[in-house]
Amino acid sequence: MKAFALFETSIGTCAVAWGEGGFTRAWLPESDPRALRRRIARRLPDAREGAPTPEVRDAIGRIVELLAGAPADLSNVRLDFGGIPEFHRRVYAIAREIPPGRTLTYGEIARRLGDPSQARAVGQALGANPLPILVPCHRVLAAHGRTGGFSAPGGVTTKLRMLEIEGARANAIPTLFD
Repeated sequence: MKAFALFETSIGTCAVAWGEGGFTRAWLPESDPRALRRRIARRLPDAREGAPTPEVRDAIGRIVELLAGAPADLSNVRLDFGGIPEFHRRVYAIAREIPPGRTLTYGEIARRLGDPSQARAVGQALGANPLPILVPCHRVLAAHGRTGGFSAPGGVTTKLRMLEIEGARANAIPTLFD
């Protein structure tokens, strides 16, 4: 059975869903908790709101810390990538290596994947990311430090806010290689 929990952060009410294989989804804040619950119900109609397991409580605590400006590490949180295309998994694995306050570009990830021409496909994979924060797609920028897109509620404004919390700014953001 899949379960989910809502929790408060410095940017609003977030949520995570999990199953036996690990986290399956994460959500950034909607306009209010009711809207977030409706979004979860559309995505995971069989999931039920429940008490987090110790593993889930630990990860939620680290998410709250990260969104409060602490350099919390989420790279070892167990994720369930069932049903996610292999290319996306490879992109997400690289994104998970980016520490708070650092960034990569879509092109840099494509080069790490061995094909610099795949920058647009990297962006599409990150746009479909079902686990924002746990797969820190907000840390991936367009060329020259431009923000690029962000499909979570609030769009680029949310992305910039999360980068600012982590101590980074667009167009002056230190990349992983600085």
